[in-house]
Amino acid sequence: MERSTIAAAFREIQNSICSQLETLDGIARFRDDPWQRKEGGGGLSRPIANGKLIEKGGVNFSEVFGPLTTQAAKALNVQADDFYATGVSIVLHAHSPWVPTIHMNIRYFETNAGQWFGGGIDLTPAYLDLASAKHFHKRLKEICDRRDNGFYPRFKPWADDYFFLPHRDETRGVGGIFYDRLMPSEDHGIEDLFGFTCDVGELFAPLYGEVVTPLRDRAFGPAEKEWQLLRRGRYVEFNLVHDRGTKFGLETGGRTESILMSLPADASWRYDHHPEPGSPEAETLTWLKKGVDWV
Repeated sequence: MERSTIAAAFREIQNSICSQLETLDGIARFRDDPWQRKEGGGGLSRPIANGKLIEKGGVNFSEVFGPLTTQAAKALNVQADDFYATGVSIVLHAHSPWVPTIHMNIRYFETNAGQWFGGGIDLTPAYLDLASAKHFHKRLKEICDRRDNGFYPRFKPWADDYFFLPHRDETRGVGGIFYDRLMPSEDHGIEDLFGFTCDVGELFAPLYGEVVTPLRDRAFGPAEKEWQLLRRGRYVEFNLVHDRGTKFGLETGGRTESILMSLPADASWRYDHHPEPGSPEAETLTWLKKGVDWV
């Protein structure tokens, strides 16, 4: 399968998602920020901010290639060699504490070790809305089952394990699906894996709209906003300490502004903070664990 076909499909997914999100927000517009990588390739970052719904976020496309550094090759468990990678990455932080942060990434990778796809979607609420979490997982399971009934039972625990803060002993949010190094096999050829990865990308905007719509107009005050900022602090901790994509991008000379697009505009940390027992904040924390059966 040609690299150019995959990259073109990912570019179209970026365009479609941006168009749908502008309609959903109602005010904000994406800004085009093309960039080039001196070692090879480049991308188009499309940040968004100060909307009616979206406080800060972005939908980024990249297509990069060139020699792998020794450090990056070690992280990928391959011999140092040339690589090619293309993908779309998204993070959206909403104004409202009731609206979850959402992340998606789809990617294609080539090295001397072969070619593979990766990706996933996960949801990080400051306040758990059980109906939204269940609907989110139901839709992910549906998109997985269209290709393979074994995908969701495999990719859901993978997300639980990946989006986990071991130093806090809690998951980043309610998870979703995550997969990496998905290589062609007898069960799924390269075209099938490409199709599944595009399915994930095309699901993003409709699914975000379905999650957002019941929550976006709910009133909130300073206490809810303060809790949202504290939970954003945990999001920052994960992205800077544990996220492999962030580390790989920085280690391979990626564009720092695009890589750190995932961070919120504001976040807070309070020493040894614990919410009041029985509060909505405390209730949310009880769900931040691996192995929850959402469907």
